[in-house]
Amino acid sequence: MVRLNKIVRAFTRQGARAVRFTPEMELKRALMNCLLWEDQFYEDGVAIADRIRALVPKVASARVAQLAIEAREVMKLRHAPLLVIREMARSERHRALVADTLHRVIQRPDEMTELLAIYWADALGPQQQRKRQPVSAQVKKGLARALTKFDAYQLAKWDRDGAVRIRDVLFLVHAKPKDADQAKVWKQLVDGELASPDTWEVSLSAGKNKRETFERLIAERKLGGLALMRNLRLMQNAQVPRETIAGAIDAMRTDRILPYRFITAARYAPDFEPELEAAMLKSVKDHVRLPGRTRLLIDVSGSMFATLSAQSEMTRAEAACGLAILAREICDEVEIFTFSDRVVKVPPRRGFALRDAIINSQPHSGTWLGKAVAEIDRKGDRLIVFTDEQSHDQVPEPRARGTIVNVASYQHGVGHGAWTRVNGFSEAVVAWIAASETALN
Repeated sequence: MVRLNKIVRAFTRQGARAVRFTPEMELKRALMNCLLWEDQFYEDGVAIADRIRALVPKVASARVAQLAIEAREVMKLRHAPLLVIREMARSERHRALVADTLHRVIQRPDEMTELLAIYWADALGPQQQRKRQPVSAQVKKGLARALTKFDAYQLAKWDRDGAVRIRDVLFLVHAKPKDADQAKVWKQLVDGELASPDTWEVSLSAGKNKRETFERLIAERKLGGLALMRNLRLMQNAQVPRETIAGAIDAMRTDRILPYRFITAARYAPDFEPELEAAMLKSVKDHVRLPGRTRLLIDVSGSMFATLSAQSEMTRAEAACGLAILAREICDEVEIFTFSDRVVKVPPRRGFALRDAIINSQPHSGTWLGKAVAEIDRKGDRLIVFTDEQSHDQVPEPRARGTIVNVASYQHGVGHGAWTRVNGFSEAVVAWIAASETALN
């Protein structure tokens, strides 16, 4: 006879007792680290997307909307919040917040077309042709409001070939322009007459001289920080003078660039590591500080060396290193440890030297987080753990202030009781820790 009256326990994929989350906590966990449809070390991207779809109807509408906005504005994610909004549009009790949430979440013109691609992606016909089901009134309203955000340059830059174009959005939602100038721009969009934007992609694809193009864009300050770092190696190959590139790195805005982006750039252009390190440290200079004594515990087990996405060579371990570099700069006193099969104390170096010390501290093998916490946790100190929350053993409660920063989207995680949980690898997580401690004092 089948017995239903039994305790159901959750475990990580490595066998440790895991935490059972509320639907809201589980949605936040799945969402904030999610590069949608990207496979992770233990779980494929389809499973994560399906879990988000199943969780949205179980969470209060106002909270779902807040999580979508937080995922876009704080965690800088693009597709995952769009999937959340698409699922909100299915639910009668969530539908009233769709337009406002969509207007807030969409920050680039191509996100409107991505939203519609997601909206229609699950409606396939017998020959795998998309049946474009009617778009809900709230989605149309949100898209119409979002369209008015963008100028001619932005529309031209992001109007790319695809099953859905920006002009298709315009036809679908019947948006009203803010003024006569915007009406003129929209007519040019429909007629295909928008002027090509002056970007490095456009200039290089037109066959222009690479060196001259990059030198001009740098001189005219038309190469943003991320674009500059992504093209360092290309600029070197084009023989742009070193002093020109170094000057651009020194002058670029760094306030919106995450520490791990500098790690990626240095991987491809090691000649500019000194300039990139200086820019990285400048980016965290005015960050809120963490007073008192802090111990950082960084997971360097095998699963942490899975890449963040199929298009990225950046690993979760390197993302954790970016957070550690940030924390090293803003903590009054700090000790740094790594764990895998054992615990290793890392010298409190700065910048890329700290990255190297963390990555090379020990072999990347098993995950004994519980043993590591028991070994280094010290009463009175703040303990921050950067991990993907997999473990072979039970994780004890922290002796004082313990925070687990989770850099993966797995369904089950570790750490019970007094642990504070933060999801994601944005620099915002460290600011959040400081703010939460201030609120408690």
